Amino acid sequence: MSIERIGAGTRMSRIVKHNGTAYLSGQVAKGDSVADQTRKCLEKVDALLAEAGSSREHMLQAIIWLDDMSDFGEMNAVWDEWVPQAHEPARACGQAHLASPDLKVEIIVTAAVIPSE
Repeated sequence: MSIERIGAGTRMSRIVKHNGTAYLSGQVAKGDSVADQTRKCLEKVDALLAEAGSSREHMLQAIIWLDDMSDFGEMNAVWDEWVPQAHEPARACGQAHLASPDLKVEIIVTAAVIPSE
């Protein structure tokens, strides 16, 4: 039962893989709007999923934190374009004070690792 930590730092790892599952750290991004920040976060998620040996089609769960729930529709418009149809993960979305006042969204994803053939 091994645990692989990718991009380990003082406080966290960018990715932790265990038992066929990849746990990604929360992704935030600077941007002028919630839509812009969401797009940039999802680009980071794509890169981390690829690094972990997974993809958005293998997502199991997503947790999304918004600084203000009034931005729910704007975030969802970007999310709905990004998530593959018929591969929607279990998802939760809530409001939270994020690490910096200029951050409007944080996205945390858990995904199955694609078995190597």
